[in-house]
Amino acid sequence: MKRIVVKVGSAVLTEQNRVARERMAALVELIAKVKEKGTEVILVSSGAVAAGYTLCRLDKKKLSNRQALASIGQPRLMSMYQKKFGRFGVLVAQILLTADDFDSRKRTYHAKCAVETLLSQNVVPIINENDVTATEELVFGDNDQLSAHVAHYFDADLLVILSDIDCYYDKDPHKYDNAKPLKVVHEIPKEDLEAECTPNGSFATGGIVTKLKAASFLLKRHKKMYLASGFDLSDVYAFLIEGVHRGGTLFVEESVGLQNAG
Repeated sequence: MKRIVVKVGSAVLTEQNRVARERMAALVELIAKVKEKGTEVILVSSGAVAAGYTLCRLDKKKLSNRQALASIGQPRLMSMYQKKFGRFGVLVAQILLTADDFDSRKRTYHAKCAVETLLSQNVVPIINENDVTATEELVFGDNDQLSAHVAHYFDADLLVILSDIDCYYDKDPHKYDNAKPLKVVHEIPKEDLEAECTPNGSFATGGIVTKLKAASFLLKRHKKMYLASGFDLSDVYAFLIEGVHRGGTLFVEESVGLQNAG
């Protein structure tokens, strides 16, 4: 693959109201190894609100407070990424986007040009939603949707979502002991896409539904998405580094899957 987007959510990046440094370090090492294989990587990262909360304990339930926490936490988050990527000799750059940036051809084009320039210089663009200034009608609301748009409009071959959800099951594994993981998915049932969002962490905004919506968005545009655990990176290591699909779910068009099998 020439280019991939890796999205990591708050559930993975935060722990006990702080940034989970060890998990961030493991993520950075994974990306560095993917880059060593010659694949360009764009990172879509949550965690700004959590990073801000470690420095300023505002009530996260209030929108204006979350915006303030994001503005405090975003430079803190980038500083942490800079240090960790620096150990591998990798530069990073910050890009803040909103849904509105993908509604304008001109703004999308300029954002893409910036990303292309960064990637050509071996820099890892780190993208987050601009939570501070985005109004309700211009906001994605979760980085799953943002990452799907980034993968499509910035010409990535694959979106990788690392989450507290290790894969897509045929039924809710929290309710049914006999729920089976789905390794490859070509089509997502409408009722699953319309189910209620159930984020797990206090900083999270998504859940399985937002990930399925991201996958559906990409499937309609002939793109692929891979969902795996962000806590145990063994499945994503196998998939991206070794080329082996051990765990996690690959969302791919049936025709593409048949071509790859051939």
